[in-house]
Amino acid sequence: MHVDEAIRSRKSVRRFLPASVPSSVVQHILSVAARAPSGNNVQPWKVYAVAGEARQRLCDAFIEAATHEPDRHQPEYAYYPTTWVEPYLERRRRCGFGLYASLGIARDDAAARERQMLRNYTFFDAPVGLLVTLDRRLNTGSFMDLGMFIQNILVAARAQGLHTCAQAAFAWFHKVARAQLPISDHEILACGIALGHEDLSAPENAFITERTDVEAFASFHGFDPQS
Repeated sequence: MHVDEAIRSRKSVRRFLPASVPSSVVQHILSVAARAPSGNNVQPWKVYAVAGEARQRLCDAFIEAATHEPDRHQPEYAYYPTTWVEPYLERRRRCGFGLYASLGIARDDAAARERQMLRNYTFFDAPVGLLVTLDRRLNTGSFMDLGMFIQNILVAARAQGLHTCAQAAFAWFHKVARAQLPISDHEILACGIALGHEDLSAPENAFITERTDVEAFASFHGFDPQS
């Protein structure tokens, strides 16, 4: 598909079909994604791809930790701000409220919200899970490099007719991941990515977040007004 269509049709899918994804397809997606730019071509990323029994063992360990000892786990970097300001707070609220509304989960239904949150740790039933890490010996710029690499994975997956969900939720449980996978002490677990075929019957997959108009975030200077 055209790259514009791949980008526009990308969304966070939160329920997948059990249909498997061949390792050759995953390898192709990662090969394409690795063309992402990085400062001085340092390529600071690593990926741990899991499927089958390895994925199940990892998911079971995540669920166990998230259910019984969540307070013992903290991420190694701050994804979200400690104090929210506008317009980001309102955007966050609309995203959360919209997702739970699509699932029919009331705002005061804490148990249902908890069950939905825990589905993160099964990669939302996707047959393939990716854990993406960054070398901690590098610096802030490498986070930008990593973001471009992750975006490439999401777009390359669409070109293969697949869908994804990028999941920062895994960052909290890096100790669990290290117990299951050969992640070195030099690596920060940045996020996970669910990869597979979208379940078109799932109501949560019909929820699409809005985007602001270009005029709201960009200004143009020195352009010919007639162009």
